[in-house]
Amino acid sequence: MATAPKPTTAKKDGSGSSIFASLSIVICIVIGVLLWKFVMGDPSNFDEEGHPLPGNYFAMIYSGGVIVPVLMGMFLMVFVFSIERFFVINKAAGSGNVEVFVKKIQGLLASGNIEAAMAECDKQKGSVANVIKSGLKKYREVEADPNLDIEQASLAIQKDIEEATSLEMPMLEQNLTIIATLVSVGTLTGLLGTVTGMIKSFAALATAGAPDQAALANGISEALINTATGIATSTVAIIMYNIFTSKIDKLTYSIDEAGFSIVQTYASTHKNN
Repeated sequence: MATAPKPTTAKKDGSGSSIFASLSIVICIVIGVLLWKFVMGDPSNFDEEGHPLPGNYFAMIYSGGVIVPVLMGMFLMVFVFSIERFFVINKAAGSGNVEVFVKKIQGLLASGNIEAAMAECDKQKGSVANVIKSGLKKYREVEADPNLDIEQASLAIQKDIEEATSLEMPMLEQNLTIIATLVSVGTLTGLLGTVTGMIKSFAALATAGAPDQAALANGISEALINTATGIATSTVAIIMYNIFTSKIDKLTYSIDEAGFSIVQTYASTHKNN
């Protein structure tokens, strides 16, 4: 009976990443508030009556109200987590092109050179190489066990690769949930700012006598600024989310392809033994 596989990869500790995510969210919101209050709300951006100077976009954004700094913080979050995921995913891919690496592994497996394939994993590094090396080590382990038949050995190799993958790959998606959340939250927060701006506009229209044109204009401006900021945040977030999920899917496919080659190589090599 096949023994339980023991993947060579250690279980990843996600506490560091969780602390980074929590601190990043707080810091981004604080930076957004500070930029809105002291940069965009600087008195030099307004005239003596407190109206935005013509063509001064900082003053226009400031007039969007208190929801704008929250949206600015969300936009900064998308930027920060996109950079963080970029480095993590590139590190997981390793030092070279993943597709070329997998082709090399398949070629070495076809020639029966397992040791050279493991050495290639050491050169490549990264999560993909770690998972494949774990499968190759299991290949050597089951090959030396005379009590396993081909089916048991193949299942043991496949299970080892799956367990190694389950330890390596989830870290790649850890903070993607934040970017995915910002896609919808950014839109909804922008919509909230739009609604509050329109409420102010209608309040200006409801005054007795002639409508307060300045209040009406300010309300419409607030609504549009929040709408634009919310849409911009969601647009960038969904683009980055799709880019990173596509990269992760490519890495997962590379692991599956190499893992299948390892199992098939073992089965074909030991078929007649």
